[in-house]
Amino acid sequence: MLTQFINAKVLTPKGWIEKGSVLIEGNKIVEVIDSNYAVIGADLIDAKGMYLVPGGIEIHVHGGGGRDFMEGTEEAFNVAVNAHMKHGTTSIFPTLSSSSVPMIEAAAEACTNLMKDPNSPILGLHLEGHYLNMAMAGGQIPEYIKDPDPNEYIPIIEKWPCIKRWDVAPELPGAIELGEFLKSKGVLASIAHTQAEYKDVHAAWEAGYTHATHFYNAMPGFHKRREYKYEGTVESVYLHKDMTVEVVADGIHVPPVMLRMVYDIKGVERTCAITDALACAASDSNVAFDPRVIIEDGVCKLADRSALAGSVATMDRLVRTLVQQAEIPLFDAIRMISETPAKIMNVYDRKGSLEKGKDADMMIFDEDLNLRGVWAMGKLVEGTYSL
Repeated sequence: MLTQFINAKVLTPKGWIEKGSVLIEGNKIVEVIDSNYAVIGADLIDAKGMYLVPGGIEIHVHGGGGRDFMEGTEEAFNVAVNAHMKHGTTSIFPTLSSSSVPMIEAAAEACTNLMKDPNSPILGLHLEGHYLNMAMAGGQIPEYIKDPDPNEYIPIIEKWPCIKRWDVAPELPGAIELGEFLKSKGVLASIAHTQAEYKDVHAAWEAGYTHATHFYNAMPGFHKRREYKYEGTVESVYLHKDMTVEVVADGIHVPPVMLRMVYDIKGVERTCAITDALACAASDSNVAFDPRVIIEDGVCKLADRSALAGSVATMDRLVRTLVQQAEIPLFDAIRMISETPAKIMNVYDRKGSLEKGKDADMMIFDEDLNLRGVWAMGKLVEGTYSL
């Protein structure tokens, strides 16, 4: 069955089509058209002059709808994923905080089973830890944190091809070998929860670490030890110009001025936006999955307020923050939640832009950037249509 979205401001890789339409059949985009002429036999959806843009790709999210991916069940995965889909996420890489091996395996099994559905929005599993710097643990569960162990990570990667990304502190013993192994397996290696200085970041880059996790969070910037000054992880990542970064674009984890600075320095091609959302996101619940965490001031914190622990943000909030607070053009803000994460996670062949032959993942925003509709693999996400 053909469906045609007409009378839309369509975002394409080449720019906006001011009065365009998108034709889809099943779960694929058939054509992006520079006109509003209706195709004979197509069901029409009138966008009423609103923005029609690619669906959001979430590469760092811990849960939502009151459920956490660390629960390791298909039910928890489905509830959390569906909660975020209602806010514009059409593809997702569920994220585990530092976990035990049995917890990783349970989540990997649930993820693998759900990915058997060719229309599933789940594209793979993301492990944030547990090979992190204890001094920069933040909201991570400390009892699971340790140095990289090849007797542990090699069997995990070999057994569970659903794992697409692993975050590591590159200064730890064995981290360089782990990065080389991940690269050899096509798994994104990212630096995270780290005290790395330039030599550590450079060694990591050479070993295959190409991405920086929640940039500016759980990593030092320029600092002093006694009377001498040292570059931090932040400056070292900036100096590696091809290293990609992700920013928690809730306006709190990274202030709007800093969001704009990352965008200006790294560029839209190397900067993606994430929610880093916890279970309480996209939920009526004000209780976090982790009992150490409280929700206050629109963000998740450790109860002693020593660190931020995650966000309650959703994909549509990221867009509004980037545009309305960080003053990033809408064209680039959308690319930061669609095209760039698709390229980082190597799924741009089918996701991340409105182009012929790609998956029919789309959102409609009005002029005030309120979300008015979400379609994932050509199907309307329940509860999102308000044109």
